[in-house]
Amino acid sequence: MRHIKKYGIVIIGIFFVSISYNLFFSPYQFDTGGVSGLAIVLHSLFMISESNFILIANILLLILSYFVLGKELTKNSLLGSILFPIFIKLTSNINNWVVLKDIELLIIAIIGGTLSGIGYGLLFKNNFTSGGTDILNQIAEKKFKVPMSKSMIYIDGSIVLLGGFIFGIEKMIYSIISLLLISNLSNKTMLEINKHKVFYIETKKGNEVKKYLTQDLSYDVTIFEAKGGYSNNKTELILCSIKTSDYYKVSTGLKLIDPTSFITITENYEALNENQMVPKTK
Repeated sequence: MRHIKKYGIVIIGIFFVSISYNLFFSPYQFDTGGVSGLAIVLHSLFMISESNFILIANILLLILSYFVLGKELTKNSLLGSILFPIFIKLTSNINNWVVLKDIELLIIAIIGGTLSGIGYGLLFKNNFTSGGTDILNQIAEKKFKVPMSKSMIYIDGSIVLLGGFIFGIEKMIYSIISLLLISNLSNKTMLEINKHKVFYIETKKGNEVKKYLTQDLSYDVTIFEAKGGYSNNKTELILCSIKTSDYYKVSTGLKLIDPTSFITITENYEALNENQMVPKTK
């Protein structure tokens, strides 16, 4: 059942990316890099089928990945590499059903980047990729010791610049806006950055704070012995991971208990054994 859910989420992610491509990027010539961005350029110049080009390019890159990166890494790119061009072909007529009229290009870039970013995030979260230049970036990192962040700038950046040369600076700017949204939202979707927050609480009213968190809100806490770096006074540091939906309730309650408390709040990328961190209310 878990595998069915996993592959279902991946298919939904690829569907989102394909819809975004056919509804926002390809019709408005937004080249956001990658094999799909190159497909938009080649279709404009030579009327080459975008889905066919992406499929052929992905297959060639999969073969290269198998010999350079190995079977395991290639396996994670196989599903996305094949399904992505198929979904692009299947959704190629979506403009006949969803008609976008008199919408500013900035709005198109934002909506396209948002939808595509969520789709890529669903892929990455389940340890899959859509293939394409992701494979080249992995090869650059493994064989040439080039960090993936830099190789993405070199490879995908070159494709975006090519699109700017062909379609003009204005289209390139909108493409970059979409690309930034894709990068940001795919990370947030993958890491679920806003799902939990961690409170580090230094307070003189430790017992009251612990009672508030554990009894009133049913959260577990962890206690650390700490010492002030300047005063050398010993104190307790209370750690508590909470749901983001309770953020304002917790922060307001803590300030009411001890207005002089020192609180540091960080994002929690993932909470393993979450049932231990947040006990069920009786």
